[in-house]
Amino acid sequence: MSAPDALRPRPLYGQFPTALRFCVRDQTRNRLAALLLVLFVPAWYLMMDALAGHTTLDFKLYATGQVLHIDGGHLTLISAGLNSVTMIAGFVVFDAVRKALAFDRRLVYSGYRHSTLIGAKSLAIAVVAGGIALYTVLAVLPFWRPGPGGWFAVYAGFTTIALAYGALGLLLGVLVKHDLEGFFLIIMGGLMDTFLQNPLGNPLANKPVLQCFPSFGPMQFAVGGSFGHTALWNHLALGLAWAAAFATIGLVIFRIKTRSRVRTGA
Repeated sequence: MSAPDALRPRPLYGQFPTALRFCVRDQTRNRLAALLLVLFVPAWYLMMDALAGHTTLDFKLYATGQVLHIDGGHLTLISAGLNSVTMIAGFVVFDAVRKALAFDRRLVYSGYRHSTLIGAKSLAIAVVAGGIALYTVLAVLPFWRPGPGGWFAVYAGFTTIALAYGALGLLLGVLVKHDLEGFFLIIMGGLMDTFLQNPLGNPLANKPVLQCFPSFGPMQFAVGGSFGHTALWNHLALGLAWAAAFATIGLVIFRIKTRSRVRTGA
């Protein structure tokens, strides 16, 4: 469907599928992000696995107070996966939202409801985040094979952080003025966030201050499920709360920006 066709008046029941199709298309046609996902993730795992070795590390589960003695190489694979997901999910959504913002204004001007576009963007982010997380957790299997419960815990942690940074990409896409600013914030934020959670690279990784970072909850859930056989659902919910907060602020700004354009042209 071409852009002029999308701008034609549509019945309300037909708006959401069209808006969702455009959102998913915009987020999945980024060739650089696809290349990073397919090639960078396995290469990143290979490098981290070679550098980390198999030193035993202490990792604290804050929900139980238990300190786990775990393989540092496997823990590094989790943090490397989280790092990959943050950058790729954030980059994909940020790039798509920035490029589509002017078109979204035209859709609203032509009669599309804000609630329809907001719902479509939210669902598209969830679909893309789940896909990125699934590939990333499958790519870890040649290096480490946790049990089914541990695999699910890692996948759930990856999906949650992908949602959080996808929502951050949405927020930055409607907020910052230049691409470089958004890319810098996503890349540096994701690097610092996930790096600090790993005791191998950060001797202070078991300090309470790390609870203030978006990847804290997903990291705790992934490690607790894969090594401690503990489902820390409250920590997974903490990661989802970060995603909801970023998305809410971003969608409010999106609504304001598109609505102001409509009023100006009225």
